[in-house]
Amino acid sequence: YIYTKAASFETVETYDKYYNYVDLTGRLQSLAQKYPHIANLSSIGQSVEGRELWVMRITKDPEIDSPGKPKFKYVGNMHGDETVSRQVLVYLVEYLLVKYGEEPRITELVNTTDIYIMPSMNPDGFEKSIEGDCSGDSGGRNNAKNMDLNRSFPDQYDGTTVPPDNIPEVMAVIRWIQEKKFVLSGNLHGGTVVASYPFDDSASHQRQGHYSQSEDDALFRHLALVYSQHHSVMRTGMPNCADAMEETFKDGITNGAQWYDVPGGMQDYNYLHGNCLEITMELSCCKYPPATELLKEWNLNRESLLAYMEEVHKGVRGYVKEAVSGAALANISIVVAGIRHNLTTGKYGDYYRLLLPGTYNITAVAPGYTSVTIHNVQVMEDKAKEVNFTLAPVVSEASGSGMVPTFSTPTTSNTNVSTTTTDSSGSTQTRVAPSLLPPEHQPIQPQEFRHHNYADMELFLRKYSSEFHSITQLHSIGSSVEKRELYVMVISDNPTVHEHGEPEFKYVANMHGNEVVGRELLLNLIEYLCRNYGTDPEVTYLVNNTRIHIMPSMNPDGYEVAVEGDVKGYKGRNNSNNFDLNRNFPDQFTPITDPRQPETAAVMRWLKSIPFVLSANLHGGSLVVNYPFDDDKEGISQYSPSPDDKVFQQLSRAYSQENPLMHNGHPCEDLYPDEYFEDGITNGANWYNVAGGMQDWNYLNTNCFEVTIELGCVKYPPAKELPKYWEQNRRALLQFIHQVHTGIKGTVSDSSDGTGIPNATISVAEIDHNVTTARTGDYWRLLAPSTYSITASAHGYMPVRTYATVSKDRVEVVDFRLTRLHSDSKGQSQNGPVPTQNPSEKEFQSLIKNLSLGRGLEQLVKSTATEGIFHYRRYNELSGVLRSFSLNFPKITSVRSLGQSVEFRTIWALEISNKPGEAEPSKPKIRFVAGIHGNAPVGTELLLEFAALLCINYGKHPAITRLINETRIVIVPSVNPDGREQAVEKQYLDTDFFGNASQRVVEAQPETRAMMDLIQDKGYTLSVALDGGALVATYPYDKPVQSVENEGTLKYLASVYANNHPKMHLGDTGCSNNGQMGNIPDGVMRAAERQSHMGSMKDFSMDFGHCPEITVYTGCCLFPPAEQLATLWAENKKALLSMLVEVHKGVRGVVRDKSGKPIVGAIIVLNGGVRVFTTEGGYFHALLAPGNHNIEAVADGYQQQRREVVVSSFEAASPIIIEFDMDNSIFGLPREFVVASAAASMTALVVTACIIWCVCAAKSNRQKDGFHRLRQHRDDYDDEIRLTSMGSKKSLLAHEFQDESESDEETLYANKI
Repeated sequence: YIYTKAASFETVETYDKYYNYVDLTGRLQSLAQKYPHIANLSSIGQSVEGRELWVMRITKDPEIDSPGKPKFKYVGNMHGDETVSRQVLVYLVEYLLVKYGEEPRITELVNTTDIYIMPSMNPDGFEKSIEGDCSGDSGGRNNAKNMDLNRSFPDQYDGTTVPPDNIPEVMAVIRWIQEKKFVLSGNLHGGTVVASYPFDDSASHQRQGHYSQSEDDALFRHLALVYSQHHSVMRTGMPNCADAMEETFKDGITNGAQWYDVPGGMQDYNYLHGNCLEITMELSCCKYPPATELLKEWNLNRESLLAYMEEVHKGVRGYVKEAVSGAALANISIVVAGIRHNLTTGKYGDYYRLLLPGTYNITAVAPGYTSVTIHNVQVMEDKAKEVNFTLAPVVSEASGSGMVPTFSTPTTSNTNVSTTTTDSSGSTQTRVAPSLLPPEHQPIQPQEFRHHNYADMELFLRKYSSEFHSITQLHSIGSSVEKRELYVMVISDNPTVHEHGEPEFKYVANMHGNEVVGRELLLNLIEYLCRNYGTDPEVTYLVNNTRIHIMPSMNPDGYEVAVEGDVKGYKGRNNSNNFDLNRNFPDQFTPITDPRQPETAAVMRWLKSIPFVLSANLHGGSLVVNYPFDDDKEGISQYSPSPDDKVFQQLSRAYSQENPLMHNGHPCEDLYPDEYFEDGITNGANWYNVAGGMQDWNYLNTNCFEVTIELGCVKYPPAKELPKYWEQNRRALLQFIHQVHTGIKGTVSDSSDGTGIPNATISVAEIDHNVTTARTGDYWRLLAPSTYSITASAHGYMPVRTYATVSKDRVEVVDFRLTRLHSDSKGQSQNGPVPTQNPSEKEFQSLIKNLSLGRGLEQLVKSTATEGIFHYRRYNELSGVLRSFSLNFPKITSVRSLGQSVEFRTIWALEISNKPGEAEPSKPKIRFVAGIHGNAPVGTELLLEFAALLCINYGKHPAITRLINETRIVIVPSVNPDGREQAVEKQYLDTDFFGNASQRVVEAQPETRAMMDLIQDKGYTLSVALDGGALVATYPYDKPVQSVENEGTLKYLASVYANNHPKMHLGDTGCSNNGQMGNIPDGVMRAAERQSHMGSMKDFSMDFGHCPEITVYTGCCLFPPAEQLATLWAENKKALLSMLVEVHKGVRGVVRDKSGKPIVGAIIVLNGGVRVFTTEGGYFHALLAPGNHNIEAVADGYQQQRREVVVSSFEAASPIIIEFDMDNSIFGLPREFVVASAAASMTALVVTACIIWCVCAAKSNRQKDGFHRLRQHRDDYDDEIRLTSMGSKKSLLAHEFQDESESDEETLYANKI
């Protein structure tokens, strides 16, 4: 958030009052506006209560981030009731701005320093504090979540102990520290007068008296003294505070832990994790002194503040560049011999290392480069010594070492490297300095090289998973045609879960079974990562900061038939069904007609379930990195660029440059003499056209960027050559993983509460490819170096745009805080009463949010396991089961009959709620229906198990209990019990009967009539029907209509089910038995597109029940074997529960008049189309897709009301109240006039009617017999009408629901289809 428009504000400082948040904001904005050439105001985040954390940047050209100026910061008011710092820093801001250009000292300081000043880190606490409170009794010390911000940073001994959601101020500062790489900092407090320096705590956490020394202890003492010795009170060491008269500090400074132990402090975090040295200054005995003291405090601290800032220019400084290209090298470790604390270079290769005067040996170390040491660097008391480094990349024997351990003192080799040293006068000399060897530890290389068959590979993986269980997780994502497991080894410091902010990376190999080098390299890589974790810095860094997924073999069946020595053959290339897996993925240009293979489907499910960022697919047969796109519209070999072509080229070169033979570009001169790839990379389609490839599917259907790496000319080389392949590729394999830490990353969160927003869209201007946030709002977006305009958007939020400059070797953190779209003047917040929410309602809304975000629903599924014994139930057993619900759970269930079938079987409905049988119109009502086709009974069994899960967990599981208490659930497990009795297990196609025992009766079937009566109850918010014979979720309509009102919402509801199903959302129907092959986007489609017909239950529910209904086809087989029921239940359990959560979203409320009387039957019009009606009590509830919606309320005799509402994908509907005013006009005329006119007209009509009756009475006897005959045949006439309305005598029950809105033209159209 960057401030752009300043408000007018008086800029003359009086030094006699405190600034509250509004005053502070106005003061800073005014100063930024007045001095734009040296001042820039921005916010780094928001407090718990939404106040901006303002930072004033003061430097020459503050809009530009350029190298050469060390970054300095002051932070004040961290404890909200310690207020002197807040005011003093505002005065300092003004002083620097006013004196710039007038005083040479200030001018030089501003010109040469990048200064950042945050007057208040805890604005919420300040607003709560009270002037004159010296001891902090008012309670403003902590933030609005009652967290002490100076106890909430990650601690070196205790780690992170505070939930991030409770400390948005700390999280914002952490991001700020990590982004800016400050050199020096001061944290201003109050309560005594002293300068405190690290460390603030110790491992023992002794309360007082334990001196906790840092590696830069002498330097910290010096810095603290600089402040204290320029402060006339502090330097005495005797603050004479009223509450601690005996407390003294020698020279006015103290070691933090020696004074008292402070775990989770900010100054220690800066030193250990931020490249920055920070001390804490306590400025006054009284925490919140009267405003009359402010001028005195400013005068006491002004010189100390300036002198401390000037210390940022001491020590050594310089640049680190790459020897070949001259490019700046970021994140290079700068090691000072004898001081076990390193820092790293910034994005321009610049570094600033504060040091006391003396002689030092300084080393620059980086993975992949020959380290350089410069000896005997003389540091003087005045300006910093400039020491520049030029690092040469390792060409041959790569060290494999990575991040520099902070515990090592570097040693030197005999290799001479040219470096440049520049002293403060600007003179430059070239000198020869011996380079630094890697740390003494050498990484452990794989020891055994052999070809691993499936059994050997499986045992290898199990061995490493067991031996290194703390950093590994072995699991299978599915199985091959021949039932071999598709193993994936996850390697990370927390391998079992996605950690917020940590990118997901994957390697996949052996997709073609006879291309085996990748398979063996990945097994080598697993061994290398496991055995070097904790000892090799590079490996440790990658494992700690990346979740690495390794699949050694995607085609284990093909491998088993491949032959060692195969150079360019095809035996084993395909899977056991003889399909090429790299031609089996859905393609953007070419329809893939081959059946989806189990290996392909498993990988697609895997990729959809994890937010992968970067991937490589390892092949063999050439030596090149191949990047998307792999094909084009014409299907010919020509360059087919993706929107991220520059990124893919950069990623490809990152690998090829570490493999000299590949980078040479002439890979297989003996086999393919004419083949040449510049830099060892190629666009896939430009090489040859591949439709159905995996890398393109990754890019187009997930957030993941994938390249295909051909590792060698020989597909299945002899085992003796495997060590050579490892040597050629080990640096490249590691370097490619590093690429996942480039581009931009961050979190998209809700500005009101800091909650991460899932599925938010990150778009980059001029690049037509978006990525979306993961479940907790984190995202990663790979980009080539440049400056980009980046926008974050989400349903129901205002989009936010910012700019980011991306460098090559580091990731830029770009966080977004989105603000909800609030109602305008039409909205209820300004145009109607606001309903009050009790704590119970807020708690339930929190539950819905938790179940909708992150892993909430998954955790609910895992925590509600039931040991169901699955089998198919006939009618008698079904009836017994339903009765048993009411016997075992009488307080939450009721069973009732909806009617009887043709053969007099009862159609049962089971209601589950905390008040079954009672009308509770304020609660949403959801209907689950199954068995409309008797030969598709899977849904019946799933709903019975679903009912059992709900009932068994009621009162035991809090979430289930609350969902039942707040929802009216109606389950109809078998609409068509007669058809079920005739159905045959394992039947796949509905070919021999229509599913109802009485097919030739032309009137509406009794089953149909029973469901129509239930639907017309009009109290339902959502209906879910389960069917079989496909794997897809459909939404209305079944009848052929050109457009569907509210289609966005209907499609969204179907997608919620599909997205919570492990297979359905992939869109691969895969139902070869009934010809329904192909890809359906997201597993969702309009019902008429699947099979158009008239008179369906879904359409009737929409048109006459005013309730959206989706139909879920749970599997290809209509009547699968009973042993498959447990699997089908596992696949649908989460999705069914998601419907219970979803029914609480959308918009809900009550309609009443000014007196508070509810209005029943009022019409609620959604977005000018779909209508719902208020029920008893005036309640209404409508589901809507996430986003902004217009609703209108209409009722006879009342003025029409309008509202704008914002619907979230993860929040329960907030109740609204619509109050009607009486409409005092009729046809635009006054009500009284219209009523009087109507009365006169009615009188005249009555008189006229009497005259006509008298005239006609005499004739009535002659016509009486005719009326009698008409009445006699009325019943026959009604039967004829009913016959016509109910359709063909051969209709399925699904066709039996009459849609009275259908025209003859629509019916004709349907018959043609």
